[in-house]
This record gives sequence, C-alpha cells and structure tokens, in this order.
Amino acid sequence: MSERAVGATTMPQVPARTWHDADDLRWATRAWAARIGVRVVRIQVRAMRTKWASMSTAGNLTLNSELVDLPRELGEYVIVHELVHLLAPNHSKLFKSFMLAYVPDWEEREARLRSIVV
Repeated sequence: MSERAVGATTMPQVPARTWHDADDLRWATRAWAARIGVRVVRIQVRAMRTKWASMSTAGNLTLNSELVDLPRELGEYVIVHELVHLLAPNHSKLFKSFMLAYVPDWEEREARLRSIVV
C-alpha cells in the first residue's frame, strides 16, 4: 500500500472504491489484461441498453458507461469476466476456474451486479 505525506505524519493511501471516469475504466482494463495475459485491441466506453459489457473474439471490448457509477469491485468483476472470455469463450467449468483464480468472490459480485438494472 502506498503512503502519502500529510503534515508531519504519513497516512496509508486507500484504494479508490469508485471510478473517476471512463479513462479509469480503460486503465483498469489494461492492468487486468496484462495480469491475465490477454490482448485487448480496443476499449470503448459507451451507453449500452441491456448489458454491462461485451467482448468480441477479435479483442474489442465495449464497456457500459454506467459502470463509472458503480462500486469499483463490481466494475472490476465485469472487466475480468469479459477478459476471461478471451481464454474461455463460454461459461464452462474452465471459464469459472479462471474467474475463481482472478476474482475469488466473483459469484458474490455477480449476484450484486444482477440486482442492479442496466
């Protein structure tokens, strides 16, 4: 955890719990792609009516702009979910194994996200 100086003392810097903007989503996507070892060709953030995101087989990721308003952990779940599709195209046991490896509480995050209407 990084620290920042405040007066004569240092305080731990707490990771942001929300997104700053669409560029923050893009940055997180690039970081997760590097961690997972997949290549994202393009990251687009735009309004989507019925989904949180979609990933093409060519590596083009579209993220719903409403993700910026959600807690960071839910946005990261969406990002990782879509990136894992580059490793496992469907929701097979292999897909779920990758999700568990990268986001151990993915099922809880998925349930929370399902309670939010797109």
